[in-house]
Amino acid sequence: MRKIVLTTLLLVFFSVHALFAQQGTIHGIVNGTDSQPLQFVNIAVQGTTAGVTTGKDGRYELQVPANKEIVILFSYIGYEKDSLVIRLNENERRKIDHTLQASSTQLESIEVKDQQLRTNTFSRLDPKVLTLIPTINASVEDLIKTMPGVSSRNELSSQYSVRGGNYDENLVFVNDIEIYRPFLVRSGQQEGQSFLNPDLVAGISFSSGGFDAKYGDKMSSVLDIRYKKPTEFAASFDVSLLGASAHVEGTFSKKVSYLLGTRYKTNSYILKGLDTKGNYKPRFFDIQGMMNFEISKKWELSVFGTFTDNAYKLIPETRETSFGTIDEAYKITIFFDGRESDQYQNWLTAATLTFKPTPNIRLKLISSAFQTYEAETYDISGEYWLGKLEVFQGSGQGQITEIMGVGAYLQHARNYLDGTVFNLEHRGYWDKANSNMLWGVKYQHEYFNYSVNEWELQDSAGYSIPRPPDSLGMANPPKGDLILYNVIRSNSLVSTNRISAFIQDTWTFRNRSNDISLTAGLRSIYYDFNGQFLLNPRMNVSFKPHWKNETVFRLSTGYYSQPPTFREMSDLNGNIVPGLKAQTSIQVVAGSDYYFKAWNRPFKFVAEAYYKNIQNLIPYEIDNMKIRYYGTNDAYGYAAGIDFRVHGEFVKGAESWASLSFLKTEEHFQGSWIPRPTDQRMNLAIFFQDFIPGFPTWKMNLTLVYGTGLPFGPPDSPRSAQTLRIPPYRRVDIGLSKQLIGQQTKFSKKNPLRAFDSMWISLDVFNLLQFSNTISYLWVTDINGKEYAVPNYLTPRTFNLKLTARF
Repeated sequence: MRKIVLTTLLLVFFSVHALFAQQGTIHGIVNGTDSQPLQFVNIAVQGTTAGVTTGKDGRYELQVPANKEIVILFSYIGYEKDSLVIRLNENERRKIDHTLQASSTQLESIEVKDQQLRTNTFSRLDPKVLTLIPTINASVEDLIKTMPGVSSRNELSSQYSVRGGNYDENLVFVNDIEIYRPFLVRSGQQEGQSFLNPDLVAGISFSSGGFDAKYGDKMSSVLDIRYKKPTEFAASFDVSLLGASAHVEGTFSKKVSYLLGTRYKTNSYILKGLDTKGNYKPRFFDIQGMMNFEISKKWELSVFGTFTDNAYKLIPETRETSFGTIDEAYKITIFFDGRESDQYQNWLTAATLTFKPTPNIRLKLISSAFQTYEAETYDISGEYWLGKLEVFQGSGQGQITEIMGVGAYLQHARNYLDGTVFNLEHRGYWDKANSNMLWGVKYQHEYFNYSVNEWELQDSAGYSIPRPPDSLGMANPPKGDLILYNVIRSNSLVSTNRISAFIQDTWTFRNRSNDISLTAGLRSIYYDFNGQFLLNPRMNVSFKPHWKNETVFRLSTGYYSQPPTFREMSDLNGNIVPGLKAQTSIQVVAGSDYYFKAWNRPFKFVAEAYYKNIQNLIPYEIDNMKIRYYGTNDAYGYAAGIDFRVHGEFVKGAESWASLSFLKTEEHFQGSWIPRPTDQRMNLAIFFQDFIPGFPTWKMNLTLVYGTGLPFGPPDSPRSAQTLRIPPYRRVDIGLSKQLIGQQTKFSKKNPLRAFDSMWISLDVFNLLQFSNTISYLWVTDINGKEYAVPNYLTPRTFNLKLTARF
């Protein structure tokens, strides 16, 4: 099989030499009105995903289709968006220097447009916002969480759900390399930091559904990241109360560039605010590097490597939590003994060989290997005291008036995972006069060795639960068994192979009254774990009438199959379920983009409605961040909703946006329709930027999130009983930043601060309004078997001070 795959790849790779195509190159410098070069200006080709950002000296270089009219788009926060119409001959190299106007100056002769990937379902986001958004993780995913259709209820985690899907249904790519996350993480405290390093990011594209055939085997979303390809030296560092990061980039010669970044994070300062007090020792470290070699004009090699070492240790001491209502309030006090020690080590190495036989043809051979070692170990006992709380009117204080129960529990786990994922892929790109063809073939091998041993012992008032019958006065009292709860014991070895392929083409038709873009593709998958062969046809069409107010209409539809990976094929007892089928959804997404002006500034309003019909669904439960699958295909369901987003310069020179989503998702399982665990009916997210009047070097950034409650239920209850709702998630984070050094700052020749291009100091306030958000529940039981759901609250109001420098 491997010989066949390799032979096929080589034939595809070298057989397209005879194909004919045309391409040209534009390059130049982008300046502001003060003739100073602008860094991180977004430059894109309308109607395609091609785009670059300018370097430190404002320089850029971009390959574009030749022998046809194209529109080049320029955008930069604080400046007017601009566009140019050009036409290049084959192999032509044209220098285009461009000047952007500050937002305070309106150019009547230019129609300002926001053309961000309008012909498909992707949204293109500005990486510069990552340095501004006030979040605990400071990750790319924090930006994604403010997009329509995306929800997340945990500020400590980088995971998110999209349009009713769970965390395992999202694709993440870096330079066409698929990225994986740790598998055994069960809480945001353990997770640490995201894989994606914001200092290395050059471009961000995100689709919340209806994506093209070239993106593979998940059902919910695609996050497509492009790391930088440096053309000059640059560096940066960030230091805060939560950790530090640094990066360096540059070139050894005109043909060799490098990119290196490292991060260290410890959120013990944040975790100390949780209800559970103790000795928190989280440590998260990673290093990522990339080198690009231009072997010749036709050959290029890129090598990428990462190492992540995350450790989480906790020695809990006490916990006090008040919960309930004013009329029925409770307070629990827990005294702990024991400790938890978790470790997650990941390695990723990848190489991409690119061949350009003609200016308009690119052929890629991509190989990657991901390896993970994860250990989750804990022995924690807790003795709790539960009482009824009388709350005094007008005060948050109260006193215990009745003892409801006294008990204890012991939790034990020894879970270990050793996994490897190997990929070998060929991709091809052929840019023709009126169409863009893409194709690819991929082989993937997965190996996982998983050992799980966890259980819980429950006790109430000195009796193990369930309580044995009284035996007072009996000559031979019965000996009852010691009952353990949530027992999972398994040793599993999984080795699978998967072959997938796709082909797609995009055609563009223009006339005097409208523009039409059509993308059609087919994706196929063969998976030896279940012997399934799957075909996924997909199509996307966009229609742009030439109206006064620019409007684009889109319709996407297709099949999306998700073969079971190691996580989905494990059932509630940790056993591997052989022959489990791929989950499949049929998706229809209809949307429109409406461009308008308000306060003489450009805005964009996006609306999308969608429907997903899901078959062979694998039911699951969510506890905090841990997903526990049932290991069956005996459910089917749907997800339907509508998303809205408006973004633009609500404040002149500062881009902001607001997203509003409505969703309903249900599954038919165990004979009835029930809400899925991700059924968040409404979600609102706002990102807002502002300048302090009269002080242009001061900025304010605010994020606001509101999401309705998710379904939950008692442990070990049937899914039909898990229809209670967690309280809504509410959070406001705000950041205040002061620019210490900028382009206008002047220093003497001997001042060492001349080396810095910019320097900012920021004060962030997390959870400004001190909302007590619930992520999950601790269930305690009294001697009579009555269960109480004690909420596990997320982080309270905290502060962070950060210094950011670029040079």
